Amino acid sequence: MLRVKKFQSPLLIILLAFALSSCFSRYLISEKQVRRHYAKKDIRPEIRIIKNDTLSLCIASVGNDTLPMLLLIHGAPGSLWGYMNLMDDQDLQNHFHIVSVDRVGYGKSRLKMKKKRKYVTSIETQAKALLPVFALNHSDQKVTVLGRSYGAPIAAKMVSLVPEQVKELIMVSPVIDPEKEKFYWFSKWGRNSLVQLFLPGAFNTATAEKYSHADELKKLLPVWQNLNIPTTVIQGGNDWIADPSNLDFAKKHIKSKKSQYILLNNAGHMITFTHLEMIKEMLLRSQLFKEKITAVDMKNE
Repeated sequence: MLRVKKFQSPLLIILLAFALSSCFSRYLISEKQVRRHYAKKDIRPEIRIIKNDTLSLCIASVGNDTLPMLLLIHGAPGSLWGYMNLMDDQDLQNHFHIVSVDRVGYGKSRLKMKKKRKYVTSIETQAKALLPVFALNHSDQKVTVLGRSYGAPIAAKMVSLVPEQVKELIMVSPVIDPEKEKFYWFSKWGRNSLVQLFLPGAFNTATAEKYSHADELKKLLPVWQNLNIPTTVIQGGNDWIADPSNLDFAKKHIKSKKSQYILLNNAGHMITFTHLEMIKEMLLRSQLFKEKITAVDMKNE
């Protein structure tokens, strides 16, 4: 019996790791997939590493850097390549300097801490780590920030730190209600140290974030009260990751009169893919209006 147990345990671990990887493989894009995707494309994002004494932040950007910046923040697990469809869009390239960033702990983005920690689960720390990206805005306009899923509350916290530099905040499929954090059958197995050995690093980072997320979201409550920039919240009615009631939470806690809330009844979690044209139209409408006003002002001068 002992021999059977010793045999079954490693096998069970491998099967669990395979099951977990299969569940979330669609949220990760390998370097090989990226190379294949851009092999025949004329325009490819420029990869850059922002470095200082404590930070290495990997970004991909496309579009003239004198255009207004569109900053994209991914969820968990995920990477900057999760926004390839937005970066590849020619209309958006013509009107925005599109910057997608790997959050700390994902891809090649790392943060050196005084106290050694394997994962950075603090929303505030994650948000502050993204602030150097604003220095890449070489336009005369403020930045549009779009955060998806777990990236949405980080985007909101970051915006609250530099509201004078932000034009608009867009949160898609946001996970922001601390009382609605979802756990699944595989969640506990994702914390098993042996299982983690067989999982991609991004999965383990995402698991650490999940088990800290509810407490971190509670710390964020004052941010919603003081959010005064134009804010759009988009939620799918069939979202199995972000409970649709997150939209109600946003309506209740965001006090800004410059906010709007969109419920897509039949949409799931991946709205930036399934409703790309809607997201694109929303971004372009706002930017084209700004360009029109600017042109009129210049003419009147």
